[in-house]
Amino acid sequence: MLGSLFKSVFATRPPRTDAADAAPTPAVSKEELSRRFDAALADWRAGRHAAAAETCKALLAVAPNYGYARSLLVAIDLRGEDYFRVLERVQEHLKPRTYVEIGVAQGESIRLAGPGTRAVGVDPEPQIKFELGPNVRIVAKTSDDFFAQHDVRAELGGLPIDLAFIDGMHQFEFALRDFVNVEALCTPDSTILIHDTYPFDERTAARERATGFWSGDIWRLVLLLRKHRPDLAVHTVATYPTGLTVVRNLDPGSRYLRDHLGELIREYLAVDFSVLEGRKPELLARFPNDWTQIRALLGEPAWEAAR
Repeated sequence: MLGSLFKSVFATRPPRTDAADAAPTPAVSKEELSRRFDAALADWRAGRHAAAAETCKALLAVAPNYGYARSLLVAIDLRGEDYFRVLERVQEHLKPRTYVEIGVAQGESIRLAGPGTRAVGVDPEPQIKFELGPNVRIVAKTSDDFFAQHDVRAELGGLPIDLAFIDGMHQFEFALRDFVNVEALCTPDSTILIHDTYPFDERTAARERATGFWSGDIWRLVLLLRKHRPDLAVHTVATYPTGLTVVRNLDPGSRYLRDHLGELIREYLAVDFSVLEGRKPELLARFPNDWTQIRALLGEPAWEAAR
């Protein structure tokens, strides 16, 4: 029924075996849910997005766990290329000398690193299902252990990190520590990408996973960076399914986040999701999912002349 529409939602982190997102409620039959969703899908394919959205909202009102309706609502809001395609474009444009990926899962994103890029992927339980090039190395460790136990620059041939992608644990403090560790190994011309930063709703943005479609509370990291590191250029590209934040103007010498890590974690764990109500695009720095504009945001790679 869904075809390939929502493939990327579950591609690297499939829903848990309870399949809660597809379960009907006692008040609505499975057949009725399917019939009404098929109608929404037909409206979406015909370009009647408002009608499709209304049907999906009505479905979720009677069946809050019906993940198909939630996924279609996200597709209506976050149009354009999905995050895998945007990642691929970023790799092709920047042609980074070095690339570090936190949370490789099945390898679908790290395989996008070009043959001229020395790539290192970090994941405590990698389950690689894609063919990776000889330039890609996978380290089966937590990211905290990786940064504590490895000479990362040596792993990268003595070079800094030109491009990084943070897509590990879906809890804010892990992503914050990853950002701190990665930025220290970057240059002002490097780029850090952070996934799962534009949540759909409070339920799918919870710290503990209760749905197949789940972004966790990484949105807190965007709020923190925009408040406590105003020197950074932070923009969240509206990519399907959960946003992709681009961080530029990095300062590897900055110690503010590292020196205040504990208090910052406490501060932002106390921030309620309701702070985003009516202000999500503004507070999370939503940026158009348009490659021409994204490319301008990235600028031209500074290391090209040194190749």
